[in-house]
Amino acid sequence: MLYLECKMGAAGDMLNAALVSLVDRKRFVDKMNSLKLPGTVVELKNEYRNGIYGNLIKVVYDGEEEESEDVSDKTEENHTDSHEHHSHHHNEHNSIEDIEKFILDLDLSDKIKRDAVSVYRLIADAEASVHGKPVEDIHFHEVGTMDAIADVLGVCILMEMINPDKVMASPINVGSGMVRCAHGILPVPAPATQHLLEGIPMYTDESVKAELCTPTGAALLRYFVDEFGSMPPSIVKKAGYGFGKKEFEKLNAVRAFLCESDGFGDRVVELRCNIDDMTPEDIGYAINIFLEGGAYDAFTSPIYMKKNRQATMLSVICNEAMRDKIVALIFKHTTTIGIRQNLCDRYVLDRTNEVADTPYGEVRIKRSRGYGVDRLKIEYNDLVRIADERDESIPHIKDIIYKSLE
Repeated sequence: MLYLECKMGAAGDMLNAALVSLVDRKRFVDKMNSLKLPGTVVELKNEYRNGIYGNLIKVVYDGEEEESEDVSDKTEENHTDSHEHHSHHHNEHNSIEDIEKFILDLDLSDKIKRDAVSVYRLIADAEASVHGKPVEDIHFHEVGTMDAIADVLGVCILMEMINPDKVMASPINVGSGMVRCAHGILPVPAPATQHLLEGIPMYTDESVKAELCTPTGAALLRYFVDEFGSMPPSIVKKAGYGFGKKEFEKLNAVRAFLCESDGFGDRVVELRCNIDDMTPEDIGYAINIFLEGGAYDAFTSPIYMKKNRQATMLSVICNEAMRDKIVALIFKHTTTIGIRQNLCDRYVLDRTNEVADTPYGEVRIKRSRGYGVDRLKIEYNDLVRIADERDESIPHIKDIIYKSLE
């Protein structure tokens, strides 16, 4: 699992600098410069900030590094910083078609090209939505410059090098204040960034008057991250810091962790609602629907509601990918008008299904292993079948089978 900590937001260069901590640094820099992006050189530096060593990525165009343009705090606008809203723009690619053609002509794997084009498509869709224009009419400004293209390509290359099974990220700090961009001075987060972060946990930080999450950073996170939230229990194998160009009192960095979960760190959603106007039969039917629909488990608990009314609390457990489907099923098959959600980290044993030879013939066995435990459980339907065939009690049959498996 790759986990990205975005407590100071995310920009393309910061994500590159964080991810390069997890791979062969020289191989990455050589790969970027072998692309021969027009007039562009990628440099990787090791810096010491706030008592910590981390990486700083620099994209130099014609011998000059792109710099952000701040809004002066001497005016009515707040002071800001941006990794993408530059005071000068070189080699702009004015349309999504121009950028796609440029990327597809590079000497890169099909996966990297597909990922990079998809990231730019997300940005184009966001800009189109914000400006109320068709995607084909969108003209890129800051995110169409060569350094922004290098940022997108770099992250796509690094993600292929790391090849994580799952990508998670923390909620995104977007900063605060105002930012100067091609369309004037706008509030943080910039409109395109706000659109890209819809549905993603984010928050403002009034202590930092700056744009911490840029459109490119938001698009890269939206495309690559599978799940947003706190880091689940994990074993960290490697970690690194990717610094931003600007420095604040707080360390301006994205932190990347390469982790192993090895069967624990499994996250589930627990959905709950209170019901006082359904029969037990109707609730039982609904539970069967939830289980058939993909829920891991569903159960009820007796509760008392207002005026000491006896009622039932329904709990349904599922994975996050199934959440919306299960929520819709709960509303459809129960009378509830509200559902509560809890995100839970759970510890699970590895489970396998086996067939064992026993004095009663072949019997299905469920085996659970992990944390020093090796546990067997006989399939209940097989026990019932044997009991009916042999006219023996289930406890007696279980005792015979377990002894034969010792």
